[in-house]
Amino acid sequence: MNWVQMAAAAVTGVFALQGAPGPAAPSDGPRPVAAHSQTRAVPVAPGRRDAAVRLSATRPFSLLGVTWDDPRARLTGTAEFRTRSAVSGQWSGWSALDADDGPGDASARRGGTSAVWAGPSDGAEVRIVVDSDTTAVLPTGLRLDLIDPGGGTPATPGTPGTSVTPGTPGTSVTPGTPSTPGTPVTPAAGSPAQPADGGTGTLGAVRPAITSRAGWGADESISPAAPQYLPGGKVKAVVVHHTAGSNAYACADAPAVVRGIYAYHVQQLGWRDIGYNFLVDKCGTLYEGRKGGVDRPVLGAHAYGFNTETSGIAVLGTYTTAAPGEAVTSAVARLAAWKLGLYGVSPTGTTTLTAGADGTNYFGKAWTLGTRLSMPTIHGHRDGYNTQCPGDALYAELTRIRTLAAQAAG
Repeated sequence: MNWVQMAAAAVTGVFALQGAPGPAAPSDGPRPVAAHSQTRAVPVAPGRRDAAVRLSATRPFSLLGVTWDDPRARLTGTAEFRTRSAVSGQWSGWSALDADDGPGDASARRGGTSAVWAGPSDGAEVRIVVDSDTTAVLPTGLRLDLIDPGGGTPATPGTPGTSVTPGTPGTSVTPGTPSTPGTPVTPAAGSPAQPADGGTGTLGAVRPAITSRAGWGADESISPAAPQYLPGGKVKAVVVHHTAGSNAYACADAPAVVRGIYAYHVQQLGWRDIGYNFLVDKCGTLYEGRKGGVDRPVLGAHAYGFNTETSGIAVLGTYTTAAPGEAVTSAVARLAAWKLGLYGVSPTGTTTLTAGADGTNYFGKAWTLGTRLSMPTIHGHRDGYNTQCPGDALYAELTRIRTLAAQAAG
């Protein structure tokens, strides 16, 4: 049976559904928005070299990804998807799923591609083929995960009550004691891990407006784990990412995109929280990502091998060929300037990062665990991992982003 026959044979199956509303927020503030997921096994052909599934009738969803059993396994090949619009009933063209983002949290229960935003959809098709020049096989337990991020807008970005004010009650969560020696620790008050100045960094950059987790409707009940912090208490570099997926989302829908990524990371992959420290939509609105305080050195899960010394900023969308607009580059620069400035780090400088794992980057440079590497203080994900992220077009803007950040730093 080839993958087309398997896909057709799989249409009549039953979905496994996940998702339940968390506790309601107070009536005078933004309410959490519960996401819901559907999962479906992707049949694999004999020899485990290709797989596919076509689902002609699903519950509504807007974001999808492919996951598998082993969180350390990699999908060596091409994964593509297309979806049917719930509005027009038309099928989209085929688009790639990014399968080379690297391992996430240590708590991960599954591996997976990046989550991609497809917009309101009610049908999906996925096809996966191993590269012909390798003897690798597909990971076991391939599954298509469809996410409905929930409707409604919990708050309008930029309006009162949606931006985080560093240092005020409720913006930082005190983490518990780490269970493993040498893992990220709880910073003591007044330590370098908790900058005394939460508004302006030591280099002069002013904190930009940042939409809080409550502002984008985070359902905190799905991520009860306390935040963790960088063991050295200092952010030495900012890593720039793109999330992949459609750039055609409306900016008013960006909170739903963030909620979808959050649900995918936590509920589908088993991470403790969303992987990115911050996110930026195409209109330049900034969003708080992983909880723990925007003005504190929160440990993210975005740059394998370098999470313990960096902070991650992800731009919503795909920037392989599409260039980011001025709103995006300006927002990333202002945020990076402020975040790095809290620790006295120049946005145009370089820093030394210690590799937390063996690795190879996109350009073929390899290193082993413990190697000390010189990196720009604002760099792309591909500089520290073998991935196309943040896309050629956004990567090409990093020099300008550093210049803009330096201007913001004063």
